[in-house]
Amino acid sequence: MHVRKHLLRCLVSLTVAVVVAPHILAADVAASAGAIVGVVTNASSSAVAHATVTAKKADGSSFRATLSGVDGLYAFADLPPGSWSITAHVDGTPDVSVSVTVAADAAARTDFVLAIPNAATPAAATAATAVAAMLPNVPEALQSPDPAPAVDNYTPLANDGDIGWMNGNTRETTPIFDTKFFTPEVRFDTNYLQDFNNPADHTIVGSTEEFRSGEFQIEQVSLGGNFHWHNVQARFLSMLGLFAVTTPRNDASAGVGQWDLNGAYKYMSEGNAGYHWDNIGHGLNVDAGIFVSYIGLFSYYNFDNWTYQPSFVSSNTPWFFNGLRIQYWPTQDLKIEPWLINGWQSYAKFNQHPGFGGQILWIPNENLKMVFNSYSLGQDNLSSGNGYSCNGGNPNAPIGTCTNTGNYINWAHVQRIHEDDSLLYKYYDNKASDGISRMAFSLTWDAGCESGGGTSCSRGADKETFLGVMAYDRTWWGQNKYAVTLGGGFINNPGRYLALLPPINGATAPSGSPYFTENPGQKLFQWDTQLNFQYMPSDWITWWTEGTFRHSDVPYWSGQGGVTPPTNGNSNPGGQQPNEFACTTGGSGTVTGFTGNTPSTTCGPGNTWFPDLRTREFIWGAGVMVKF
Repeated sequence: MHVRKHLLRCLVSLTVAVVVAPHILAADVAASAGAIVGVVTNASSSAVAHATVTAKKADGSSFRATLSGVDGLYAFADLPPGSWSITAHVDGTPDVSVSVTVAADAAARTDFVLAIPNAATPAAATAATAVAAMLPNVPEALQSPDPAPAVDNYTPLANDGDIGWMNGNTRETTPIFDTKFFTPEVRFDTNYLQDFNNPADHTIVGSTEEFRSGEFQIEQVSLGGNFHWHNVQARFLSMLGLFAVTTPRNDASAGVGQWDLNGAYKYMSEGNAGYHWDNIGHGLNVDAGIFVSYIGLFSYYNFDNWTYQPSFVSSNTPWFFNGLRIQYWPTQDLKIEPWLINGWQSYAKFNQHPGFGGQILWIPNENLKMVFNSYSLGQDNLSSGNGYSCNGGNPNAPIGTCTNTGNYINWAHVQRIHEDDSLLYKYYDNKASDGISRMAFSLTWDAGCESGGGTSCSRGADKETFLGVMAYDRTWWGQNKYAVTLGGGFINNPGRYLALLPPINGATAPSGSPYFTENPGQKLFQWDTQLNFQYMPSDWITWWTEGTFRHSDVPYWSGQGGVTPPTNGNSNPGGQQPNEFACTTGGSGTVTGFTGNTPSTTCGPGNTWFPDLRTREFIWGAGVMVKF
């Protein structure tokens, strides 16, 4: 008896080993595989039995075949992840094929409708209905977008390959998550920056990307994305972090009239909506709202760029426009985009005329990009007081303190014209290489001027012109996971019409500052260079470190003494106003005269505070950026 029991136990153990163990091993193997399931029906939604369904992996490495059941149901299990071509076949009817992407540990549903008569039995139709009811019923708006055709000769840039290497572009080729209604977008940017001038108030001057020294700061947190449904489209992206307050302070138009425009727009980087016509050329979009500017090559968002701190041509030109945008693609590779906008980086109009401009973008292949931006007509200077300010006389005289009372500028009549052009070229590409895998360079040149109301584009002491150039060279290696970029540029700006106003004593573009005036004829020449290293382990994250050296022919960058009066700060306890001189004893003073270029003020002898401004600056920084 004991022997028989022992033999029985051995037989059970052997059965488990032979029958169960292979299934356990198969389950482990299948853990990284996927599946495809679906129902084959005819045009009347009746189940089609015994249809031949084949699955072929895109690279030809695997092939499967099965027959649909009486209920029309078919299934393929344990499929290696990747792209598959699925075909349903019944003799005497056209085959139906679709492309399906199989993901690990997931099942993709693919149904077929064949053009055959309704020959199925009522029982089969009932079974098909029951099976369909058991499968998830996902609303159309939340379904994945239809797969793109294998060869797309219509959609803009569809045949240009990988253009994610271009400065100002994101790297991913497809979204992480997408539906027919909404494509989400998430951005995060944090940094640590050290200005080696060691400003006591931690304030970095003259940048639209770098703001605080010796501190960890959150530059940007943005949530939003693109909405699209039956050709109606909208885009919204929020703006939180330092960008939310530093970007609006450079817009002087909010000082025109009433209502708090800076407050209304400060938490929004993009917000626009419109309509898409896919039967006009290769696409036509008409959108209205706030959209990002392309002037200056670099993207508004640091994640998209080759360096963190761009040179002056980009940093001193607009990041956004508010108005109407038309995008027309006459061919797959060419875009023509006119704008009718309020003005140059302005929530509102400054004076009487709106701004008009546009872009011509040409990307003939994945190695070359040419872009031409033009802007004209706009009256983009803030009228102060009665609309006049002084020029001539003392070139360092603050606004409203003319020493030559017969010479004025009428800002309401000053108009701007500006041209910004860029070329990008990839001259080496071997993306599979663990050594150097890609090399490219960019060149950007800008020229513009203001004229009218007493200013001139070409002559006289009140000339208002702008000339700038920047160039960068970038090398990737380790299958494009690492990159180093070296470059820089210069601006020559007699008249300072695009110079960023230093935030001395809390000054903003609307307030102005007597410590750094921006009158016609006041020359400003600056140059800089950047060396940047980036580590990109995936398309959605960038670790970076960078050194930037900048020089100015006039004192401009924060020195050790900083740009904040000792009796003032964000809460303004000393009562100093940013458009007046600050007194060391508290309060503000106005000009009573000049000794050379040094003003005398109502603060009293020796009691006028001055910021510590330097002609040179070196900043080292590091940080992490994420974009989904």
